[in-house]
Amino acid sequence: MAREWAAAGADELASATPWRTFRWHRGQKHYSGTYWSSTLGSHVIYESRLELARLLFADFDISVRQIVAQPFLLRASVDRKPRRHIPDYLLNTDTGPVVVDVKPARRLADPKVAFTFEWTRELVEARGWRYEVATEPNAVELENVRFLAGYRRSWLFRSELLAQVREKNLDGSPLANAFKCLPGEPINHVKSAVLHLLWRQELQIDLSERLSERTELRMSA
Repeated sequence: MAREWAAAGADELASATPWRTFRWHRGQKHYSGTYWSSTLGSHVIYESRLELARLLFADFDISVRQIVAQPFLLRASVDRKPRRHIPDYLLNTDTGPVVVDVKPARRLADPKVAFTFEWTRELVEARGWRYEVATEPNAVELENVRFLAGYRRSWLFRSELLAQVREKNLDGSPLANAFKCLPGEPINHVKSAVLHLLWRQELQIDLSERLSERTELRMSA
């Protein structure tokens, strides 16, 4: 359904279906798929590994409430010519909507790409929304978030075990000690519970450092 850009609300767009659907074919250059988002409790599509990386960070971000892939088609007249663009994601966050385009850093110097992102940014920011161009993330941070995402499914964890871990003062503890904080429970269960709380950011770490058993935990503020 066509709408004036200024009249399309973030809540309305949150229920939008992806503008495009991807297809698998032999020899395709892009890595497409679906990701189960703990934020939504449902799947979100992506069309490249770079989009998947941005999706992982959005799912990990506790300020993000909604993630919408390919949420709308923008049509505009720019320099007296009709233009169109489909952003990759819309994130509804605690601080307002964020429209995200994902592109490898090497492509940003392409005049066509730069021009499209320029007029898209102007339209988005004119509404008081934020606009982001996401490129390759820090490799260590991505590796850490991707690992923690393996523990994102809350229904796999016993609520009483999570409550016991929450009661422990783990501030400053290395992960190796935190995994042993409940001697009466199987260590693999405790380890998974600690990592789930890290995904939920009830416990925190320095994501810029490679995760290891020596990584120190911080209690969230």
